[in-house]
Amino acid sequence: MPNQKPRILHDYRDLFFSLIPLVLIAVVFAGLASQCSFSATGPTQGRIPHFDVDAALGSDARTLPFPIRNPELPADWTPNSGSRETITAAGGGPVSTVGYITGDGTYVRLSQSSATEEQLARFVLGSRYPTGTVDVDGVKWVVYSEPTEENAWVADLGAVRVLVTGAGNEAAFRTLAGATTAARPLQPPSR
Repeated sequence: MPNQKPRILHDYRDLFFSLIPLVLIAVVFAGLASQCSFSATGPTQGRIPHFDVDAALGSDARTLPFPIRNPELPADWTPNSGSRETITAAGGGPVSTVGYITGDGTYVRLSQSSATEEQLARFVLGSRYPTGTVDVDGVKWVVYSEPTEENAWVADLGAVRVLVTGAGNEAAFRTLAGATTAARPLQPPSR
């Protein structure tokens, strides 16, 4: 073809203009597959997954060997996740965890376990150590904090240790901590 440049004269501008159609095709396919979107006002919160906290904690109350509490939280808090794990180290035990999205859109979670405070904290928080205490409605909570990590509070309620952690602020921690200690342990049905 007589009006094409010799290959040696091609430069980055030619490469750039040849990639534009490929990028446009990729964007069209991603849009058709609903895998991307554009919002001029910034990101929007996605749909919070449904999690039946009553059924999950009810099941835990029937099967775990320690009292389980289901805290009564503000109406704008949404349970979104839960799990059951086991700490196998000495002083360990089963752990029931439920996560919530607060009214402010932050995530906090509550773990309940028969494990010792040290084992529960090590299991959930790694190598962090206590840095102080707070009092919530007459219950002492041991605070674990590090500048670059999420804070955590742990309380010993006798037969169970409870741990609150997440991205929430102190008000969210106080709300969850207070609702947990105020809640009566769920009664498993008679067998």
